[in-house]
Amino acid sequence: MAFRFDYRDVTAFKVLLVLSFMYGLMSALVYSIVHLKFVKPLDSDAPLDRFSEARAIQHVRVLADEIGDRQEGRPGLREAAVYIKTQLEGIKERAGPKFRIEIEENVVNGSFNMIFLGHSISLGYRNHTNIVMRISSTDSQDTDPSVLMNGHFDGPLSSPGAGDCGSCVASMLELARLTIDSGWIPPRPIIFLFNGAEELFMLGAHGFMKAHKWRDSVGAVINVEASGTGGLDLVCQSGPSSWPSSVYAQSAIYPMAHSAAQDVFPVIPGDTDYRIFSQDYGDIPGLDIIFLIGGYYYHTSHDTVDRLLPGSVQARGDNLFNVLKAFSNSSKLQNAHDRASFEATGIKNTDERAIFFDYLTWFMIYYSRSRATVLHWIPIVIFITVPFFLRLLNSGLHSWFATYSDFVKGMMIHATGKMLAIIFPIAFSVLRLFFSGYAMSWFAHPFLAFMMFIPCSLLGLLIPRSLWSHFPLSQDAMLLKTSKEALSDEARFWGAFGFYAMLTMAYLVAGLTGGFLTFIVATSMLPAWIFFCISINFYGRRSLRVLRTRYCSGSSSWCCNWLFFPYSTGAHKRVVFQHTFVTADANQIVESSFDFSVVDSNSFLFLFKYAPEVAKELHIGPEFSLEAANISKRETWMVLFPVSFLFSKSLKFPATSAEISKQYDYFPYLSTSKPHTISGDGSRRVYLELSLGSLEEVWVAVLNITGPLSNWSFADNKVPVPEIVDGGPPSYICRLSGSSHENWTFWLEASSPENLTVEVAVLDQVLVDEAKKLKGLFPDWTDVTAYSSFRSSYTF
Repeated sequence: MAFRFDYRDVTAFKVLLVLSFMYGLMSALVYSIVHLKFVKPLDSDAPLDRFSEARAIQHVRVLADEIGDRQEGRPGLREAAVYIKTQLEGIKERAGPKFRIEIEENVVNGSFNMIFLGHSISLGYRNHTNIVMRISSTDSQDTDPSVLMNGHFDGPLSSPGAGDCGSCVASMLELARLTIDSGWIPPRPIIFLFNGAEELFMLGAHGFMKAHKWRDSVGAVINVEASGTGGLDLVCQSGPSSWPSSVYAQSAIYPMAHSAAQDVFPVIPGDTDYRIFSQDYGDIPGLDIIFLIGGYYYHTSHDTVDRLLPGSVQARGDNLFNVLKAFSNSSKLQNAHDRASFEATGIKNTDERAIFFDYLTWFMIYYSRSRATVLHWIPIVIFITVPFFLRLLNSGLHSWFATYSDFVKGMMIHATGKMLAIIFPIAFSVLRLFFSGYAMSWFAHPFLAFMMFIPCSLLGLLIPRSLWSHFPLSQDAMLLKTSKEALSDEARFWGAFGFYAMLTMAYLVAGLTGGFLTFIVATSMLPAWIFFCISINFYGRRSLRVLRTRYCSGSSSWCCNWLFFPYSTGAHKRVVFQHTFVTADANQIVESSFDFSVVDSNSFLFLFKYAPEVAKELHIGPEFSLEAANISKRETWMVLFPVSFLFSKSLKFPATSAEISKQYDYFPYLSTSKPHTISGDGSRRVYLELSLGSLEEVWVAVLNITGPLSNWSFADNKVPVPEIVDGGPPSYICRLSGSSHENWTFWLEASSPENLTVEVAVLDQVLVDEAKKLKGLFPDWTDVTAYSSFRSSYTF
């Protein structure tokens, strides 16, 4: 049987070919923009009055390669602080007579409560180091409003931290040098804060805001972060007013900012120092700027210098220097006293967060919320009035109601299609598990995600359209002297337009700033409708139907491409390996185990199947099943609270304890430091002392307190909201960090004679040889975060 095509089919395929070519060009353009391919990095011999990526990368190389591990409890963190201060001292020596340069090394201590990842927790810290540099003119005062730029030099567990956040520190060092060598004397002081404890839940920033002499002078803050190794350096948060985003929009050379990111960021499992400065403790206007591309390496051992995307640091530096200048020159820069005085006047600040977005980093579109209130209502007005202009002038009021009714039907059909476009890929990802032994085949192959899920999404989107014929039109085609097909196309188009118009209005009413996305979609549909009408006149409706049919049938053929291994040496499966020791006193091990957890949907069955050497070492045979395995309980992972709630099922395997007894003389131990006291109201105060034993590289110690706790010595004597974990008793969690030869001393107060139970978990970054050997057996497509945890329990 031969296929026969007429000229309309040929025309449709030509249009499809042109559209595919245009889509390919646009995809290549967007890829180059996202990865900043168009930015040329400057070499180390670039003019001194220019920001140089090569000079910044030299700092990253020292921090991530030569110094290495910069985690709390390890010597590399102190070495990094010394290196940063030495570089700043060298910059100070080159400063001219009109500069006033101040460099300080601050040791911060404190305690406070916070909600992190949706969980209540108290934080106590001591002996964390901040390096602070203030650049100003010789006639400046300490109270002059200043601009603060913040970045952290500590690293996450088991990571060299080149991107997060060696790149941030390097950019700030190069910016400090550029400020001096360019001869630009800032009209307002510039403060560079290199804080040494962000990964421990923003402790360095808290220490600065609670105790530093310059904290009240800060009038604007720029927080520099990284959740990847480069690419888009996106403004993810700005506020609390629209002023910071306005300054950025006017000054950034390569603008990378979307107000929609502010709607999404609160649901992301993580946080940055921006929260401390602009939300929790300072209410300081500011920007939160974050590297987004290269998330495969974020918080892994593969966050190395060679993973940094060329051009990213250059674009960041050029942007930040201009933004620093703009903030410093702004008449709206106010210190804490001026901001408080303005609020005391009783004048309501109506300067709400604005709407802004960049276009391929070429320019930014920025408008106030008051203008958005008018602008974003335009699509809904068009949706309501279009039937009037289409029908009322020719056919009367009844025809207007019929037309509007069809438009509403079209909107409901489009909304249904949108929901199915989400449901179908999810259903497909579940169904494919029956035919494949593992999930996430797309993880190491991003192109595969498009081939697997986009056709499914298109299918879900188009199914309601195919059922449209079963819904009778309210309009009379004969009366209007047109075809039913033309009326159907019209109703579907304006229904889709109305859908996006309604979403735009919903964004506005909800107080969100991402409504520009649906506004752009709605407004771009208007010229698309004109193009569609012209195409109908040239090619006819049948050609366009053929175009849709061929495209969908061709795309769906990619759905079978799922048999790809989900991980690679560039996209690792993350595994958490905890060597757990349960102790009874300062030198007795009760139990030892290897505990493992994963953070994605491929279970341990997958891991042990494709890591046979690990399975062999753990004595796992072919009959192994998760149902019969020994499961690690939630409290086993208390040392990582609340991050441990992101883990999936965890497993436990027996281990020996002989090596650890030889390595350490003493283990962490909690004891009473003096006799307890009883107050007049019957409350009982217990005085405790926590020794960390002879552990070498302690990252954090966690206390889990249950019982009638009514007060304690942490967080200004404020007890946090209790946590209920797996149906257990109310728990009060406190994380303690900071190196010292002295023990932690504190008191707990019980409101009744009932016992207080304190569970202690201490994270040590040193592994015994047995654990090192086991970690080394994991294949190179995994990234293993490994440490030792010492757990003990006490009753008082």
